[in-house]
Amino acid sequence: MKKLINRPEDVVREELEGLAAAHRDRLRVQFAPDVVVRADAPVAGKVALVSGGGSGHEPMHAGFVGLGMLDAACPGQVFTSPTPDQVLAAVEAVDGGSGTLLIVKNYTGDVMNFEMAAELARDAGRQVETVVIDDDVAVQDSLPTAGRRGVGATVLAEKVCGAAAEQGRSLAEVAALCRRVNAETRSMGVALTSCTVPMVGAPTFDLGPDEIELGVGIHGEPGRERRPAAPAAAIVEQLTTAIADDLPFRAGDRVLAFVNGLGATPLMELYVVYRDLERLLAGRGVTIVRNLVGPYMTALDMAGCSITLLRLDDELTALWDAPVATAGLRWGA
Repeated sequence: MKKLINRPEDVVREELEGLAAAHRDRLRVQFAPDVVVRADAPVAGKVALVSGGGSGHEPMHAGFVGLGMLDAACPGQVFTSPTPDQVLAAVEAVDGGSGTLLIVKNYTGDVMNFEMAAELARDAGRQVETVVIDDDVAVQDSLPTAGRRGVGATVLAEKVCGAAAEQGRSLAEVAALCRRVNAETRSMGVALTSCTVPMVGAPTFDLGPDEIELGVGIHGEPGRERRPAAPAAAIVEQLTTAIADDLPFRAGDRVLAFVNGLGATPLMELYVVYRDLERLLAGRGVTIVRNLVGPYMTALDMAGCSITLLRLDDELTALWDAPVATAGLRWGA
């Protein structure tokens, strides 16, 4: 294993120290328990957004803390859910008096620990709502989930809901918007290689030199099937067909297309994927009006990508376009 780290057991703490040093203008980091907090938090009168999950998916979630997205993120150990005390500390750090929305990917540990923290926060008199994201069409259930996994829609929900919270919308309104984004979004990924968890020091799963895993999870969970490698156009067609047929997306729809790198995929390849995706959707009468291309929800050093489609209307488009200023995403601010 060759990685730019010091000791595997220190990698999350040292990453957070580096994040804090690089982005003092946008965020601060609290340790023991580890929480990444918006620099100006708590913002009085604004609904606070909190999310989190295991480290190894950067820039998600800590890289999305700041104006127009999250107020706080709870980074667990690599591929490990944050603890309830982390989530509770995040809520306490950012609650500006208008309540807190917890955005949770549908993994059993995340759901359990965020809900436990929400109950503790409510017992202390805080107003908290939880929305679970479950946009992955690859499988109905996998080893760490009941139901569909939460993947790319999490990034889109954090951006859209962050913009709504900046506008001063109520907790109930922001939570309803988050559920709508989840309902209008579908995703699926493909792995070309495994990833290597630093504390393990070996690939999480084995893929032959000529194999790919269609529908892989962001922690290396099995997908729909393992099959021979193929040109990008064929892989994109398989992913897009599964995604588009599931919602379903129809002729006349306007969408946000998110082509996400899983950590080790060059941008060159992601733009090839985007090219093929745009042509396939055009053939279905679906128009991409907004896009996001790059490594925004990764799986350490896994090679591969995921495709996420969000059906847009005028409101969602305007919220997507609203200013954002975070370490991992920024425009208009």
